[in-house]
Amino acid sequence: MKFVIDDKIPHIREAAGLLADEVVYASGAQFTPDLVRDADALIVRTRTRCHRALLEGSRVRFIATATIGFDHIDTDFCRQAGIRWENAPGCNAASVEQYVQSALWQWSIGRGTRLKGLTIGIVGVGHVGSRIARMAREEGMHVLLNDPPRAAAEGSDAFVGLGELAEKCDIISFHVPLQREGGNRTFHLADEDFFRSLRRNPLIINTSRGEVIDTRALSDALTDRRIADAVIDVWEHEPDIDRTLLKNAYIGTPHIAGYSADGKANATRMALDAVCRFFRLSPAYRIAPPPPPQPLIEARSREEALLRIYNPMNDSLVLKAHPERFEQLRGNYPLRREAGAYDIRILTP
Repeated sequence: MKFVIDDKIPHIREAAGLLADEVVYASGAQFTPDLVRDADALIVRTRTRCHRALLEGSRVRFIATATIGFDHIDTDFCRQAGIRWENAPGCNAASVEQYVQSALWQWSIGRGTRLKGLTIGIVGVGHVGSRIARMAREEGMHVLLNDPPRAAAEGSDAFVGLGELAEKCDIISFHVPLQREGGNRTFHLADEDFFRSLRRNPLIINTSRGEVIDTRALSDALTDRRIADAVIDVWEHEPDIDRTLLKNAYIGTPHIAGYSADGKANATRMALDAVCRFFRLSPAYRIAPPPPPQPLIEARSREEALLRIYNPMNDSLVLKAHPERFEQLRGNYPLRREAGAYDIRILTP
């Protein structure tokens, strides 16, 4: 059995070697028809486009993507070709929550704004959006939820329309999958009309997919001060991102919100577990991230402690200084652990 695996997926080499007779590692851009022709399974990230041009004529039977999103997989072609696939839903939800929470605290400090009492709108209430909503309530914020598919399926009055978010929210955070067509289309969900409908000069956060927000409309809204600030982790046309938007964003990072070591380990484990289920293999591996170099955090407050553990402003400063290194910064992201990996001690006066 032969696997072809993205070489940026962490903690996978020893484990994969226990499952396959042959394992080939390559960068996402190096996945070619010749490379995958005699592979039984692919384990990929979003940088590998798993479409007809790559897969047709191959013996690939299964694709595991170590990501929540799967818009890089041509699901229609895979169905026609009899290729099964699985993604890793929720694998990095806690990591994205850490990113958004830290970004909110950094923003509140930098702009002199208290989070308590503000109204946040969550667009997309799945694995990630649900965690963001819970975190926001714990911060004393009012939470409005927007999720048309869930609203239709559940018939619940817990959800409101996008127009109500535009009218009432001080912060709007996007957590939807990318859907280019259909009734639940999210491509350019936040377009010029959306930004013109805003009433409260909100902070906009996008950690979902770059194409969910129209870049020009967002950039114009920042310039015209129709929005207060933007926290952008995902971009249209990555890695060729809009330099003006990056410059003007309060925080701009290279698609790493879900890149905690904990989230990466979860994604790797879920991808390998999916491969084992499909090929009826016995998992005999343990996937765990390394410990943080300084596991003890002493601080005067919980907020200070968690910002010391991770502050996305640091990633933003590096990207703003070197936007041409987008892929390098993303592909060689340093160790980042979530709060549970630390011993946090709050110092009393």
